[in-house]
Amino acid sequence: MVISCVLLLKGQALINRDDLKGIINALKRAKRARVSFEPGGESLDGMSLIIDTELIRYKYIGWDGNYPDYEKLIPTDFNCYASFDTVEAIKATNSLKALSDGKSYPIDLAIGDGKIVMANPDDKGQAELVADTDGEVKIRVDGGYLAQALKACGGMVDFKLTSPSSPMLFSANGYQLVVMPMLTAESQSKGKQEAEAEPETTEPVTETVEPEPEVEVIEPEAEKPKGKRSRAKKEPVTV
Repeated sequence: MVISCVLLLKGQALINRDDLKGIINALKRAKRARVSFEPGGESLDGMSLIIDTELIRYKYIGWDGNYPDYEKLIPTDFNCYASFDTVEAIKATNSLKALSDGKSYPIDLAIGDGKIVMANPDDKGQAELVADTDGEVKIRVDGGYLAQALKACGGMVDFKLTSPSSPMLFSANGYQLVVMPMLTAESQSKGKQEAEAEPETTEPVTETVEPEPEVEVIEPEAEKPKGKRSRAKKEPVTV
């Protein structure tokens, strides 16, 4: 199969994966597809992505902008490591989801001693996974986010963490995924203790001395000695 294309312009577009599901069947049936950008439209600022086939035309309205600097969110220092099989972890996640009452189902992870214990916060059930671990930590994560991360990584995954209140890093075959944990009373108190334990850096205090206003000293004039007043005599004027 040979695929040929003609490039008329250069650009990038960020599209939600759910928005692409509807065009998969159309692209499979199409013999030719044309991808282009059109200015304006309903979007006053930005370009619209156009995908044309023989059967249908798709238009994605967009806005110009820069993608956030996500690399700053990837943690670099870690105190706990774990390597485990995502297939077994997904099975455990689904089992705990079945025991949950609602759509959101938090899961507590206890990592250490060569295993990962996954449990419901209300002690309705738990599952134990064999893992290569280094360090110990307990953390709570949203079960839905955890399942998505495990499915995205697949196979064996490396899990790294600094503290119960810091981002979790999942990595597999050069693929990295960051998941934020759920705050608990225990993680908040521990984070507060770590913050208090850090030495405070005191900056030198510089005192600003404002210049005193200049005061002009006016010496009193010496009083002239009082003498007798001389009255001027008015002489008669003759016309």
